[in-house]
Amino acid sequence: MNYKGKTLAVITGPTASGKSALAVEIAQRLGTEIISADSRQVYKGIPIVTAMPTAEERAAVRHHLIDMLPLEAYYSASSFESDALRVADTLWQHSDWAVVCGGSMMYVDALCHGLDELPTVPAELRERLMNEHAERGDAWLLQRLAELDPVYRSEVDERNIKRVFHGVELSLAAGRPYSELRTGQRTQRPFRIVKICLDGPREVLFSRINERVVRMMADGLEEEARSVEHLRYLNSLNTVGLKEMFAYFDGVMTREEAVARIQKNTRVYAKKQLTWYRRDTSAIWLDITMPDLVGRALREITGRAE
Repeated sequence: MNYKGKTLAVITGPTASGKSALAVEIAQRLGTEIISADSRQVYKGIPIVTAMPTAEERAAVRHHLIDMLPLEAYYSASSFESDALRVADTLWQHSDWAVVCGGSMMYVDALCHGLDELPTVPAELRERLMNEHAERGDAWLLQRLAELDPVYRSEVDERNIKRVFHGVELSLAAGRPYSELRTGQRTQRPFRIVKICLDGPREVLFSRINERVVRMMADGLEEEARSVEHLRYLNSLNTVGLKEMFAYFDGVMTREEAVARIQKNTRVYAKKQLTWYRRDTSAIWLDITMPDLVGRALREITGRAE
């Protein structure tokens, strides 16, 4: 397909910044659909903790790559890259626009800049490693990574078990450290990319985060967590909101403490997202408190007054 004149409009930024609502407005104005770039919204059964687009938002605009996989399924930035490019190609057959919405940093980077060529991990290797991890725990997995790739072990966030697992499985599949496979080279996409990053005053953003957690609890987060507690060893459930609920179920903290911890850990994650996106000099930053945010975003995406 000739991608001349095609644009990928990426709406990203920290959690609770209003990405979903803005993306719906943009997609409606451009007459296109939304590709979700959220590493947890791909899974079924956890719509509250992942802040899945509402029924109204999904009715207004079709969303792709959400609510599609069982919790046991493996999914990665590489999987997302190929799936998102396929969906975008389909959308561009009927429109010059495709809207991407999400705050999973690795997913957005994979789609915009590509990933290193990495070996395919055999299914039997992945299954064996998953079983060992379930049996031996996170500490064992971290030690395994230290043995296979001490360089990546020194860099990776040890709380992000998905990335730790990824480093171990790729090192095993390649027969050499994962850190040696990373080139850092960017892929030049044959289409235009406009990346809108949302931000705002910290007191506004943090207040939104705190309020969202309260709403999630009112909407049934505790019940949702209890419904998947028996699968808590799965990587898909290793996320803020569920980890704290599981700790509450275990008696490690009270319900009130768990809620406060979810709010705190979400604020920490939001700051991490902002730090990550600040590295991208091509990003266009828009303040969530500015008047006519939709109009400003549309002007940046289309290059014309709306």
